[in-house]
Amino acid sequence: MRLVSGRTRLHKATALAAGAIMTAGLSLVGATPANAAVACDVSYQIANQWDSGFQANITIRNLGDAWTSWDLRFNFTGGQQLQQGWGGRWSQSGTEVQVQNESWNGSVPSGGTVTGLGFLGSWSGSNPVPTSFTVNGVTCGGEGPSTPPTTPPSTPPSTPPTSTPTGTPTTSLPPPPPPGTHVDNPYIGATVYRNPDYVARVEQAAQEIGGTLGAAAARVAQYPTAIWLDRIAAIEGSGGNRGLRDHLDLAASQASEDNPVVVQIVIYDLPNRDCAAAASNGELLISQDGERRYREEYIDPIVSILRDPAYRNLRIVTFVEPDSLPNLVTNLDTPACAEANSTGAYVEGIQYAVNQLTQQDNVYIYLDIAHSGWLGWDNNFNDAVSLYRRTIQGFDGGLQAIDGFVTNTANYTPLEEPFLTNPNLTVGGQQVRSANFYEWNPMFDELDFALAWRNAFASGGSHIGMIIDTSRNGWGGPDRPTSVSSSNDLNTYVNQSRIDRRPHRGGWCNQIGAGIGERPTAAPVSGIDAYVWVKPPGESDGVSQDGIIDPDDPNKRFDAMCDPNGQSHYNSAYPTNAMPDAPHAGRWFQAQFEMLVRNAYPAL
Repeated sequence: MRLVSGRTRLHKATALAAGAIMTAGLSLVGATPANAAVACDVSYQIANQWDSGFQANITIRNLGDAWTSWDLRFNFTGGQQLQQGWGGRWSQSGTEVQVQNESWNGSVPSGGTVTGLGFLGSWSGSNPVPTSFTVNGVTCGGEGPSTPPTTPPSTPPSTPPTSTPTGTPTTSLPPPPPPGTHVDNPYIGATVYRNPDYVARVEQAAQEIGGTLGAAAARVAQYPTAIWLDRIAAIEGSGGNRGLRDHLDLAASQASEDNPVVVQIVIYDLPNRDCAAAASNGELLISQDGERRYREEYIDPIVSILRDPAYRNLRIVTFVEPDSLPNLVTNLDTPACAEANSTGAYVEGIQYAVNQLTQQDNVYIYLDIAHSGWLGWDNNFNDAVSLYRRTIQGFDGGLQAIDGFVTNTANYTPLEEPFLTNPNLTVGGQQVRSANFYEWNPMFDELDFALAWRNAFASGGSHIGMIIDTSRNGWGGPDRPTSVSSSNDLNTYVNQSRIDRRPHRGGWCNQIGAGIGERPTAAPVSGIDAYVWVKPPGESDGVSQDGIIDPDDPNKRFDAMCDPNGQSHYNSAYPTNAMPDAPHAGRWFQAQFEMLVRNAYPAL
């Protein structure tokens, strides 16, 4: 057995301080188009740098009136040259770099952001950060760090993230890392595998929808989603679904030394799984020899397949056991969770899974950490960090055994709350976080939660990266707020300002009003390895009516949180907000898919 400390890792910039990202100051001068006030904020981050090249990521925030198009410009001051970019139409003339929107990301509402922008460039001598930016001819201004990461990777990424449109390189790029090398961020320089079965289902659904909405729905098929191994039979394939090896064979046929392919797999079959709910109860029970079966019949066969040399050019990303350890933080009053805690089934099961998976350099491991609406309170957050640290002590290699953490898996919490940025802000004499919707939880969105979690582990592993599931947290559509409320009543202020339209943050089953969120993107923000779609949009969270059996997976049962006529068991003053006529978890739900497409933000 080779210990994980032997892995070859490529280091990335991981500074967590505000200075790690250049944020340009805002200006209220100028107007484009006529009579529209333009105000902008630009962040420019050098994500990676090597001997003669670098990768930079850019985010634009619109702080003025809505844009129908945007034109970003800045100047290099160190002789840098643009090689290729993504997320926009890139060009360089002399020292000036220009980025214009694509057809799909030109519309930016007031308070909205343009993410997924990035480029590869070359440099010699020095690589200073640009100091001035304009959007639509208006200066954003500001200063940022001029020092790039001090420990560059040994080799750069070979291509930009392939989940967004790319330009044509103007010069040849350096070679990629050797096959099997364990890079710091598996998504950079790689293609991400798309499940052909999901692609076909989306295309069929889009045809059924038809018209303009159907055309938007068809675009969903362009984006990769994760493969859920939610029972032992899923490893080999059952019910007409492909098995793990089938997916890996397809992915391997697309991969080469110059084109690594990422395959995303959800490890999800602990005994007493989903212990505080019923919609996704698993097949294994602690009382029925579930711990041994998990090791020998589930994890071992998966690892055996992953070790096949035919998959050496793949980067296999695993998301390990959603909602498992978080249940040991808050739900020990539930008998199934108490049993998982007292027997060590969750902790020891995850330790076994990680110690087996980590023996291969081309396997990447991200532990699930629920979401901000669950673990965001100070006591929950601190208790969870302590539990994860204790669990990680049982990993061969400790924290170095994993690549990071994944948050918001199959959930709806927004990436950002653009109009609610300060939980301590006082409205009507009360702090915003004390509003009924937040119940004193200071973590309003997933980006703040993910970065806070990463910061809690940064001292022990600067390689740690975060992943956020954005498959259903867009919250677009006509009900999306476009500005902050002017009310002096706290609850009115929050309800009119928040983009999360759930009646209560505890709502998790087929939520009405939700929309597809940010598209899968590599390295969108410092410390975030990727935005991904772990949950394939259009797959149900749970059946909405009791008494219906799933013949392929009879362990999944009705949960009251999926009852469209029920009240939330987290706070009975609020409805579940669940959609009616939903099938069992993981089954295709056409009505939900149409809603997610209609409310996508950014729009599809």
